[in-house]
Amino acid sequence: MGQKVNPIGFRVGVIRTWNSHWFDERNFADKLEEDLYLRKYLMQRLKGASVAGITFERTPKMLTLTIRTARPGIVIGRKGAEVDKLKAELKKLTKREVQVNIYEIKRPELEAKLVADMIAQQLEGRVSFRRAMKKAIQTTMRMGAEGIKVLVSGRLGGAEMSRTEGYKEGRTPLHTLRADIDYACSVARTTYGTIGCKVWICRGEVIGKGKVNMPGGEMRHETLGDAPERRDHGHGRGDRDRDHGRGDRRPHHKN
Repeated sequence: MGQKVNPIGFRVGVIRTWNSHWFDERNFADKLEEDLYLRKYLMQRLKGASVAGITFERTPKMLTLTIRTARPGIVIGRKGAEVDKLKAELKKLTKREVQVNIYEIKRPELEAKLVADMIAQQLEGRVSFRRAMKKAIQTTMRMGAEGIKVLVSGRLGGAEMSRTEGYKEGRTPLHTLRADIDYACSVARTTYGTIGCKVWICRGEVIGKGKVNMPGGEMRHETLGDAPERRDHGHGRGDRDRDHGRGDRRPHHKN
């Protein structure tokens, strides 16, 4: 099941929380639809600002947005001009007071959404999909990730038949609920059609309130579909016999 379900939703209530913090028993559907519309509008409006996520908090008279971005200067603008303009647009759409908080992402290489968008942008620029995936994996692992898995699907390289290819390095334990798995998908619109890109990043394991990087052995790099590399976790019975050696027996002397 862990291979199919969304890793973020699978961990909500365990190590993750919701992206919308509010409750309304009567107008729940209307506010949920408004959240979806605003999130889609903001992601399109701030497309060049490397936005990884948006969180909504509602009070009876106030809507508070927290935008997680790797390029806060683009969102804020010179002397706050852009963020003031954004507040005015949102106030006109929602017809209520809006407060916008900007949270800067220190290490964008560990954000699955930004990595997926970067790969999609390179695919739209006619970069080889293998080169784009390998570069993203190397950059993410260099920044301290425990593991990463990347999948691209579509008419790769302009092929007539679509296919799915991917690379994996390190460990991405999808069934381990305490593992901090970040997941995102993005779409590259090329001249041959759309190419989907999915990224899973393991940033360690969460124990209690802290994050602990658990030792996962040596990292390996493999293409999905190949046989996984086997690791020796100990000697078997035959290995013990060979280690002790059977040739050291004493010769039998006849009386």
